[in-house]
Amino acid sequence: MNPAKLRRTLKSGGHVFGCMLSQMASTRFEDVLAGSTLDYAIIDSEHGSRDRTEIQQLTGMLRRADITPIVRVPIPKAEWVAMALDAGTAGVLVPYCETVEEVQAVAATAKWHPLKGEYLRRAVEKNELPSKETRKYLQNRRKESFVIIGIESEPAYRNLDAILDVRGVDAVFIGPNDMSTSLGIPDDYSNRKYLRVIEDIIKRCAARKVPVMVHQETIETSSKAIKLGARFVLHSTDGRMLQRVIQNEMNTLRKVAGATAAATKDTVGTV
Repeated sequence: MNPAKLRRTLKSGGHVFGCMLSQMASTRFEDVLAGSTLDYAIIDSEHGSRDRTEIQQLTGMLRRADITPIVRVPIPKAEWVAMALDAGTAGVLVPYCETVEEVQAVAATAKWHPLKGEYLRRAVEKNELPSKETRKYLQNRRKESFVIIGIESEPAYRNLDAILDVRGVDAVFIGPNDMSTSLGIPDDYSNRKYLRVIEDIIKRCAARKVPVMVHQETIETSSKAIKLGARFVLHSTDGRMLQRVIQNEMNTLRKVAGATAAATKDTVGTV
């Protein structure tokens, strides 16, 4: 799914589906991804060791596979958003935002890059650009760019309404590990305290027509997030899904081999 279609689908109230690329580095996975039915994929550079060249190669691979590329930048800083855009990403996921100032800076960069410094501050604070021509040029250049803000702590949750008031926030991301740890219930995703926070974030975002993604690892927890109202569906990581497939298929074959060996032994024993 290309970025324009992805945005239209979310805006119309639909669901889009993707995963986190935490291990993948080679562009030789292009053919595999092209048949995956992924709408988007997030290139993780927060917890993954990726340089700018690798990110550029992966964004190109995803685009060729008709998958919208999104880069999770390391920290909530405008400079990292600019580098991700320069590498060819359509969207940026900015992790662990807590203040309006952080969100303003990254959202403005996603919308108005390559403006910087005083002119970017004017764009943020006054919606003022150097000229009508500059506005038209940047709107066209950044027409597919979007920013996803990470709400991953209790302070961020308390500040949610102010964050959503910032112009240019296109979606919200919830990191379950960080959020549950901040709430004092690490990785307890069935805890009512955690579920109430997730449900409330989704409800408040939905009221403003802002889609939410919750990064869950299992079919059960991802299904729960969808039922709570998450439409920007982010399921698992490339490494974990590959590991599960290998384990499941090899274990199935081991059972077949075991059953075959047992049957052969029984047959031999009756001869």
